[in-house]
Amino acid sequence: MPLYDFEDTETGEQFTELLSLSNRVKFLELNPQLKQIITRAPSLVSGTNMEAKMDDGWKENLSRIVEANPNSALADKIGGRSTKQAKLNAAADKAGLRKSGQYKFPGWDE
Repeated sequence: MPLYDFEDTETGEQFTELLSLSNRVKFLELNPQLKQIITRAPSLVSGTNMEAKMDDGWKENLSRIVEANPNSALADKIGGRSTKQAKLNAAADKAGLRKSGQYKFPGWDE
């Protein structure tokens, strides 16, 4: 969705809103004191796929971090641990002995 810049013709206040094209039209209809101003080209915000953008060097670095920290939230997201370690972690989670999933990474939604 693009970012749009608006100006209040009554107060002169300028602000930016994140709106779809159809919502921009409705927004202007509901607020006749506003006018759209163009201060730059519209910015686009879209989803990202973090894993698709990782190069092999970064993946290798993450694997080393996970190997050194098998009980971390990153290990839960990335994997790379033994079946035995995964079962131990699952049992600890079930017993409430381990905090899991404390970190959120863009594009790695469960």
